[in-house]
Amino acid sequence: MTDTPSYDVTGRGPVLLLVPGGAGHPMGLGPLTERLATRFTVVTYDPLGLAHGRLGHPVAEQRVADWSEGARRVLEEVLPEGGTASVFGTSSGGIAVLDLLARYPGRLAHVVAHEPPCVTVLPDGAARRAELIEQLDGPGRPPAEGGSATPMGVFLARVLRPFSAYAPALTPPPGRLTLAAGTASRGQLLHRTTEFLAARMGCAFTEFPGGHLGTLDHPVEFADSLAETLRSSARTSA
Repeated sequence: MTDTPSYDVTGRGPVLLLVPGGAGHPMGLGPLTERLATRFTVVTYDPLGLAHGRLGHPVAEQRVADWSEGARRVLEEVLPEGGTASVFGTSSGGIAVLDLLARYPGRLAHVVAHEPPCVTVLPDGAARRAELIEQLDGPGRPPAEGGSATPMGVFLARVLRPFSAYAPALTPPPGRLTLAAGTASRGQLLHRTTEFLAARMGCAFTEFPGGHLGTLDHPVEFADSLAETLRSSARTSA
């Protein structure tokens, strides 16, 4: 985590913090944020500063708590005193927002975590985690440092293992958390993980368009589904 949290702000309206997946680089999220910016002030957090000049720099093995602490600091910078924000995270970002809710619930109106890969919660979680790492981190991994470094290389080398070992707190604040999986992910490991975790935590479960990369493949439909989920949660809590 860099000393000063990196983030971008666009749009107008209630604050919505986005935490990207992978190594936190917001690449490809432009269409999603553009759609959301018609309804929200979208604050896109870049935990490692990879989109802000730090791609290629040395990166230590990541800690979920560091990402959630950085997200808290971003919210402190952008929110008015006493204000709250909605929060959305996908994949590794989904794990970070679960930790954010567990540690710092006071500034959060509602949290949506999309397909967080915390597979160790499953009854066969240790085996599923080993399979997931083997599938993703095979031969020919892209570099994590230097001039040819890629966000995927950083994710595989520094994020995948520690984040996939994370087990979230099991008692979220009532009515403040929605877990989401993609319609195209049905039958797959991360859909199963998300649905299982929602039942275990006693929180809402919903489906969004597309699969694990629905934010990239179906940005308009995904943004509309996210906005509706947040509107529904606001009506329920009112």
